[in-house]
This record gives sequence, C-alpha cells and structure tokens, in this order.
Amino acid sequence: MSREAPGSRVGLLTGVALCSFAANSLLCRSALRGGTIDPATFTVVRLVAGSVLLTVFAGRATWKHGDWASAAFLGIYAAAFSFAYLGLSAGTGALLLFGAVQATMLGVGMVRSERPVPREWAGLAVGLGGLVWLLFPGLTAPPLGPAFLMVLAGVAWGVYTLRGRRSTDAVATTAGNFVRAALLSLPLLAVPGASLHGTASGLSLAATSGAVTSGLGYVAWYAALRRLSGPRAAIVQLSVPVLAGLAGVLFLQESMTVRLAVATVLVVGGVALALTAGGSQPGVKKQDPVGTEDPGQVGID
Repeated sequence: MSREAPGSRVGLLTGVALCSFAANSLLCRSALRGGTIDPATFTVVRLVAGSVLLTVFAGRATWKHGDWASAAFLGIYAAAFSFAYLGLSAGTGALLLFGAVQATMLGVGMVRSERPVPREWAGLAVGLGGLVWLLFPGLTAPPLGPAFLMVLAGVAWGVYTLRGRRSTDAVATTAGNFVRAALLSLPLLAVPGASLHGTASGLSLAATSGAVTSGLGYVAWYAALRRLSGPRAAIVQLSVPVLAGLAGVLFLQESMTVRLAVATVLVVGGVALALTAGGSQPGVKKQDPVGTEDPGQVGID
C-alpha cells in the first residue's frame, strides 16, 4: 500500500487487522484451553495453513518476498504464545503480552527518534488503564516459565510488526514470511514430551486461526503499517483484548459486564486520543535497527 493511500482505507485495514487479532485470541483459547490440540501441533498447523492460503493469494514465487529474520520472529511469537497460554490465566497472559509489545515498539521508536507526542502518551495511559481495569480480576502471580514465554511472544510480535512497516507488498511479504516460519516450526513436532495430539475440532480451529485470522489478518496489518507511526501501531493494539471480550459477548453468549463496558470506553477513548494527536507520523529513516528491508524494496520507515 502506498503512502498516499486514503486515511479511510488505512482505518479499514487497521480495523480488519485488530478484529482478526481478537478473533484469533478466541480461536486459540477455544483450541488450547479446551485440550483439543497440543501447543506444538497448533503452532505448526496454524503456520502451515496460513502459508498455503497466502501462497495461493500471492500467485507468485513467495521466496522472492519476506525474509528469514521476520519469519523467525513470527515463528517465535506463534510458538511462545501457544506454549505460554496453557500456564497463564487469560488476564495475566494478556497484560504480559501487550505490555511486552508496547515496551518493544515504543522502546525501538525512542531509539529511532520516533517518540510519542504528549497526546499519544496520554492516550497510551488511558488505554492501559482501561486494559488493566478489564483484566484485573483475572490476574494471578504467573509461573516463571510461562511468563517468560509470553513476554518473549510480545517482544517477537513487536519486532515483527516493526519490520512490517518496510513492506511494499503486504500479501507477498506475509506469504513469504509464513512459508519460512512454517518450515522453522516443524522441529516443534520432534520436541521430547510434547504429547502431540489433535482432534478434528482442534485441527480445524488451528487451520482457521492460521489461514484466516492470522494469515489474512496479518496481511491487513502489514498493509496498514505503512501509514501508522510506530507509537500509534503499538497503541491501537491495546484494543485487542476489549474486542475479544466484545466478540465473546456477541458470539459465545458471554455476559456484558459493567467492567467490560467501562474498559471499552477507556481503551477506545485512549486509542482515539492517540490517533488524533499531531506530530507523530511515519517517516523515512536512513537506518533501521530492527533489520534490513526485503529484497527489491526501497525505503525504510
């Protein structure tokens, strides 16, 4: 997507991506918490399904796009998230994940002199406050191992997102990254004591997660990132747990609580405050501390 793309298109792509992330959270929760599939099999099926569908959509040699470094971060995120999910409560896991995402993306932005303006800091504070308010009842002292994995997942996702800001072909780049990540994930099936298993339901959830809410959702995200500054790309992701909660109300017959309603107002308000701030826009940098650009691409955000 070009830098001249209309703002309405960027908003639509961002909304599609965030809704996909929220739906992906529900699919992962249903599959892994329900015991219908193990984390290793879920991760591999998820990445393979995404790579197959995206390769069909790309319609050209995927090896010419994407890169091994981005694929490694994508694979680390997918695997660490799946294995951490079994040992953490939903609230604790979400705070660790999104806390790590925020710290990574904002930290890199500070290094690159892409600092949030005061209004964005205010929006971040309000949004984080809403997220803590939403998740606080489910917070528990996390086991060290799963907590480390969830933080690792957040860092990997933050770096994968930042690298995506250099992509000039969202479909092809995401397809190339997924194909490589799927190959890198195969050794998970040989991990001793992995207790591999998968019911038809679990495999179906993993495939849907990979092909639809991950694969297509990540394409939309990469397409939107060309017009989002690093701070804004970080802050808008705070809405994912709220969107997941609302989706649970709409599709899983969960209760609409006062806590969820208040959190929705706070998070949406914080994100809106950040997005309406002036001064933080994506710009061209001479160097990128996150990594090099894809072959054949020009310009580094």
